[in-house]
Amino acid sequence: MEKAKVVLLPCSNYDEEAVYTAIRRGLAMLGGLERFVSPQEHILVKPNLLKNAAPDKAVTTHPSVFGAMLRCLREDGFDKLSYGDSPGPAASLEHAVEESGLRAQAEKYGAVLGDFSGAETVEFPDGRVCKKFMLCREVKKADAVISLCKMKTHALENITGAVKNQYGCIYGSYKAAGHAMYPNSRTFADMLCDLNRCVAPRLYLMDGIIAMEGNGPASGTPKSMKVLLLSSDPVALDSVFAKLVFLDAHHVPTCVSGAKNGLGRMEYSEITILTPDGEISAEEAAEKYGDPGFEVHRKNATFWRVRSLLPAARKYSDRPAVDPDLCIGCGICQQACPVDGQAVHSGHGQKAVYNYKKCIRCYCCQEMCPVGAITRKQVRG
Repeated sequence: MEKAKVVLLPCSNYDEEAVYTAIRRGLAMLGGLERFVSPQEHILVKPNLLKNAAPDKAVTTHPSVFGAMLRCLREDGFDKLSYGDSPGPAASLEHAVEESGLRAQAEKYGAVLGDFSGAETVEFPDGRVCKKFMLCREVKKADAVISLCKMKTHALENITGAVKNQYGCIYGSYKAAGHAMYPNSRTFADMLCDLNRCVAPRLYLMDGIIAMEGNGPASGTPKSMKVLLLSSDPVALDSVFAKLVFLDAHHVPTCVSGAKNGLGRMEYSEITILTPDGEISAEEAAEKYGDPGFEVHRKNATFWRVRSLLPAARKYSDRPAVDPDLCIGCGICQQACPVDGQAVHSGHGQKAVYNYKKCIRCYCCQEMCPVGAITRKQVRG
């Protein structure tokens, strides 16, 4: 059985020429863009645009990475290019592409902002847990997708990377509905794997030059990791990401589900890691390029999230918690909550208050808090 290939590219900063040179070399190591897409196809380049955020916040795909991929595509004769994402509540795609710096790069290389203003129903009978998706129009329209994800922590799944990036292909309010329908890390990961098989991106590029640790995916701390990762296997890519931050990939539900459901490879014995200096083992990659001090939750997310659904154990499970000194009472957490009637109430200056009996621990509130007032609180049970 052929191993999955993950290209690990050292890149110390976001200098546009340095990033372009690294990505160009990485693509060549995988056989070139023509192995994954053809010039006749309409290609959607899908970055991470979670919310309106400046590049130095490490919330979104950096414009140098986005621009380098567009430049490679244009130079190789691919001219049917669009881009976009479906940001979270209280964010708009127009503002996100502007503040993130992506619009300028798109205009430079002739990529058009896609239609993410409405949904198309896409049947997926091969889904293990989800048989249809409400995809943004541009996703349905595209012939091929190239996914540009960001190396970040995540309260629900421990990390967010290649597999999770496709959740932005789901239109608007249907993302919140998905959290309610798949309310723990295991079932949510199963859905994400179905989504990846449905959308079927041809290639994944992870921006890990400056990653995010701590209270990710939106309120964490930028962390210099100085790497880019490329692969056609999202599970293998995320597993290498986990190795670089000394996190057991078996504690990442999207990796476990992806390997179980045939999306990709998780075990390092089934992954070839390529660098400009040659092939290296996962242990060598961690030693040379990783950071054991990277701040990430290291619990087995699947075990703890399943346990949190049991009423008798829920009071012992981790939960979102608000710092009243930081909370500004904006109400975005309430707006983001997918639970019927909301498990958190805030707005008009009222600071966030939780009803933990209703809370499903999806962390949508924490993800969208604009001031980092909500964190994952570890409960000792």
